[in-house]
Amino acid sequence: MMRMPESYLGRRLRLLKETQNPDGGWGYFAGKRSWLEPTSYALLALHQDTGSEHWERGWNLLREWQRDDGAWRPTAQVEDAHWSTALAVTLHCVRNVYDSRFRNGVDWMLDSAGVEGRLLQRVVAYFTNVSPTGHDLKYRGWPWRPDSVSWIEPTAHSLVALKMAAPHIGGALLKRRIVMGEGMILRRRCSDGGWNYGSTAALGIDLPSYPETTALALLGLQGNRDADLGPALARARQLYEQGQSPLASALLKLSLRSYGMKVPVEAAKETGRDLLVTAVESIGSAEGAFGLLRPPVNS
Repeated sequence: MMRMPESYLGRRLRLLKETQNPDGGWGYFAGKRSWLEPTSYALLALHQDTGSEHWERGWNLLREWQRDDGAWRPTAQVEDAHWSTALAVTLHCVRNVYDSRFRNGVDWMLDSAGVEGRLLQRVVAYFTNVSPTGHDLKYRGWPWRPDSVSWIEPTAHSLVALKMAAPHIGGALLKRRIVMGEGMILRRRCSDGGWNYGSTAALGIDLPSYPETTALALLGLQGNRDADLGPALARARQLYEQGQSPLASALLKLSLRSYGMKVPVEAAKETGRDLLVTAVESIGSAEGAFGLLRPPVNS
């Protein structure tokens, strides 16, 4: 009996299963230490296998890494709270687990914000008419780690998580944080339509947008009915067509597909051993799990 050739998505999912670490997680590269970011993306890519041994082992490891304060550590060897808490909360929504661990994670996210929005900074900006960061301090995003300033990427991940959690948590605070996070991203859009990592200009010079941050910002803004995202989507498509790094291309593909935009059919090629790229490519493929990252309609 003739054996059918393995599909684009099938090859990548097989690689993820073959490179799962003994502890149940995934590293950024095969054979390396497990981290929460590639583990979360691998579990999203393998969502159709929920309940399988591969999925359960990864899920159990992810649950073990939650701290007592509700945040998640980025890896077993690092105790600090981390932005990737947002990914863990998103995984809980994908698995439909809304228990105390999930709620503690959401509570930690609601309490986390960039230091530029603290009361002292707002008071100084009010009386001097000068913001230390040059940003509108009424809008607060999320930092990479506690006690630092907001950046586009962790804010985008946090918006995805909170929008997915909204139907199960509710409350004025959660809605306000979503509005503030979206406002932060929208007010830091570059003149070319996309996003840089945190600012729109430096030393009086406009900064260019970058593919990774543009893709993630658009994912975080899904469901916003008021913003004109046409220029941003056009910029994302332009960046994708220009050809980018493997991770940037994978994120752009995922983002464009999330907005219902067509992207070129993938050619069969080796995925390499970069497991984060493999997972994100899998999610953003034509038969991938990109729809899981869309916020509920009424969130």
